[in-house]
Amino acid sequence: MNEEKNITSTEKPLESFWKEILKFALIAVIIIVPFRLYIAQPFIVSGASMDPTFETGQYLIVDQLTYHFETPQRGSVLIFKYPKDPSKYYIKRIIGLPGETLEINGEIVTIKNTDNPDGFVLSEPYVVYKKQNNTNVTLRDDEYFVMGDNRIGSSDSRYWGPVAKNFIIGRPVLRLLPVTLVSLFPGDYSEK
Repeated sequence: MNEEKNITSTEKPLESFWKEILKFALIAVIIIVPFRLYIAQPFIVSGASMDPTFETGQYLIVDQLTYHFETPQRGSVLIFKYPKDPSKYYIKRIIGLPGETLEINGEIVTIKNTDNPDGFVLSEPYVVYKKQNNTNVTLRDDEYFVMGDNRIGSSDSRYWGPVAKNFIIGRPVLRLLPVTLVSLFPGDYSEK
């Protein structure tokens, strides 16, 4: 004969509810914390140094993984620790790559490297607000020269020097806010 067995839980419904909540929270922490620490994190733009490409209050998701496997390229936008105070994060565009010499005369940026020993003038269609500068710098093998797109309102490598590779956090992979400007790899520009 088939006997039906009733299995009854000795757990109270409220106790079961809290166990499920605890399990969910633990799983979320195990997944989210490493993701946030090593793969991607949110960043909110503050300041006018990247106008008009990025404006104050825009919400970005920063890819922290790619530059562990690839080298940052000229024209890319970087999120990095400010060399003078690593507790602060900045957003700027890569202008000069490791080993290059940059000459800034007025609004013209000339890059000299092994492929172009006589130099080439950098095309910068993303710069709207220009500033007259005179700078000459040669970068070491682990340094990047960065500048804001708003040359008038940007504190950047022209004033406090190059950014060492170990200060680089990553690149914006997604702009989420404002909703009207949602985009993948916002601000990226490559010299093709």
